[in-house]
Amino acid sequence: MNVTMPVVRARWSDINRIADLVTEALSPTPLGAWLVPDERRRPTILTAVARIWTEHALLFGDAFLLPDRTAATAWFHRYRPIPPPARYADRLADACGAHEKRFLQFDQALAAQRPAEPHNHLALLAAPGPAESGRPAAVLAGAQRWMDTLSLPTYTEVFTEADRDLFQRHGYTHRDTIPVGGHTTTHAMWRLSPFWTGRASRNTCSPVRRPLALPRNNSSTLFALR
Repeated sequence: MNVTMPVVRARWSDINRIADLVTEALSPTPLGAWLVPDERRRPTILTAVARIWTEHALLFGDAFLLPDRTAATAWFHRYRPIPPPARYADRLADACGAHEKRFLQFDQALAAQRPAEPHNHLALLAAPGPAESGRPAAVLAGAQRWMDTLSLPTYTEVFTEADRDLFQRHGYTHRDTIPVGGHTTTHAMWRLSPFWTGRASRNTCSPVRRPLALPRNNSSTLFALR
């Protein structure tokens, strides 16, 4: 298995492809089913929401694809506060309809546990198919090399043991385990850049954690849609 495959930096024209990858990976998971119980509408809604966040990542962060476009990551540069996506409330309502509240709850739960110190935030990793394909590891390793050059720590949240193991193999340490509504847990993961100078924000307190009821997750190749 080759985990050192290069990645390409996503462009505006790649937004739809990344959104499709997110949908393909997330739709069959328990998390996808909780966000959109209506199986018939689920792909359309997940694609629309993924498109909003991928677009936002290209404005306030970075996104990367494997060269064959079979896996992607999206990141936010959180060295300062960033605004929500443009017209987010209206766009989310239009995309989700009756399911809007679940997406808002999910957003709030993730934001409540995010570190206050400057970092680069891996918001999503979409690699449809079995982990044995090597795509999750390849896209993570390639994108991580780019982000390390920015000399800030990187942070992410994972929802399965398999994903936690994947990130630990790529230099992440377990920062916290947060109960999520009594049904599952979120594993907050943290990685220092090899170029990290040790200078952090004056405000290093983590926000208060707030639980959210989500379904129990099984192993998957996508760890989150934020």
